[in-house]
Amino acid sequence: MSLLDAAREVREAAYAPYSNFKVGAAVRGASGAIYRGCNVENVAYPEGTCAEAGAIAAMVAAGETELVEVAVIAGSTEPVPPCGGCRQKLAEFGRGETPVLLATTAGGTLETTIGDLLPGRFDTSHMEGSKA
Repeated sequence: MSLLDAAREVREAAYAPYSNFKVGAAVRGASGAIYRGCNVENVAYPEGTCAEAGAIAAMVAAGETELVEVAVIAGSTEPVPPCGGCRQKLAEFGRGETPVLLATTAGGTLETTIGDLLPGRFDTSHMEGSKA
């Protein structure tokens, strides 16, 4: 199964009764395993979970901490990029050159990278040499 197919399949499990905007995400760990996540809404909107965050949590729960590929799909007219928080989460576990495929359920796609989604990202190099 392709990474996009995994994202497409998990999108159907999304819990989106308020926005009716289902999103599916899949990440490939360095081992080659695929981890999936879907958005989970809550009546208190800020308490929801993004699909990308769910896929990353599944990867970490399985014992992996490096992702090498990302796919995200939504039922929108144009490919939907991850929110700012998810961009930082992707950057935590992937490299700048890690490929990200954004897709629509109608077949539209946009290929990008974590670095292009989050230029100037904050990472551990910014903490080197810090003093208490």
